Amino acid sequence: MSLASLSNAPAQSVTPSLWHRVEGTMEQVAKLKFFNGLEMPMVGLGTWQARDDEVRQAVQQALECGYRHFDTATLYQNEEAIGDVLSKWISEGKVAREELFITTKLPTIGNRAEYVTKYLTTSLKKLQLSYVDLYLIHFPVGCIGKDENDLQPRDSEGKVVLDMDTDHESLWKAMEEQVDAGRAKSIGISNFNSAQVERIMKFCRIQPANHQVEIHAFHQQKELRAVCHKHNITMCAYGPLGAPYKEGAKQKPVLKHPVVTSMAARLGKTPAQILLRHLIQLNIVVIPKSSNPDRLKQNFEVFDFKLSDDDMRELDNLDQGIDGKLFIFSDSMIGVKKHPEFPFNIPF
Repeated sequence: MSLASLSNAPAQSVTPSLWHRVEGTMEQVAKLKFFNGLEMPMVGLGTWQARDDEVRQAVQQALECGYRHFDTATLYQNEEAIGDVLSKWISEGKVAREELFITTKLPTIGNRAEYVTKYLTTSLKKLQLSYVDLYLIHFPVGCIGKDENDLQPRDSEGKVVLDMDTDHESLWKAMEEQVDAGRAKSIGISNFNSAQVERIMKFCRIQPANHQVEIHAFHQQKELRAVCHKHNITMCAYGPLGAPYKEGAKQKPVLKHPVVTSMAARLGKTPAQILLRHLIQLNIVVIPKSSNPDRLKQNFEVFDFKLSDDDMRELDNLDQGIDGKLFIFSDSMIGVKKHPEFPFNIPF
């Protein structure tokens, strides 16, 4: 399939007829079907950099709005707070566990086969769950921490303490064991490049169900999406609104781009709703982060309109390829580029 036609061809099956009850009304929430038949809600709440009372309040408000998909990670150090809110809702009968879709991630210090069970078991205890719906390898590079709380290990010079022997094959087999044991319904990857995806597909027994990467209008990952499409791996976008808090003066933030703002004004929607809807129509799951009640609600209200083919083309044309990338991991992870599995040393 050509890259030009990628946006017009559904990579996976979208199920639009699944419903959540919200304040006495019925809110339609589309879901994306995995290769194994399980389904992931197209909109979830991202929780990176949200902890303690902030994340508790955000999850509470999101549940009230109708969200049932929540994304976290060991690295975020907020699983316990999220688990407190989810447990309360489940115990009070406000939501059934089966209605929820919970994703968490293996930290880089856990990127060895013998550590996977330990870290997932710890996450489950904090989340107060018996299983997660999706467990991801957070980053393809392995690191060596002093202990399980040393999640971003650095040496005296501030360089990342790397595990140069990271072995994706044995690591993936340990991920597959989590499905066998019932601790994870599905498994996947995050921040992997196309060569790493292709390698996993050659030795996997249970294939990745989902790949979570940075995707937004300025960085649409068309080539990587084509590789995942070939293997029936669904995509989830972090930073789907362009992570405005990371953008500098080099360019106008995507939320303020005239194509986006004029389209929002014409359709009576917010710029964020336009950007989220664009990705949803590309069959990409979105996990925008917010703790603002109004924005939480707005980010979820993206199933009552559809962008036209012309609108989609306009937004597709905002792609800047690698120049639009905002999350440059090597900036905050000094020395990590020398690891053989650093994913961004090739274009995609």
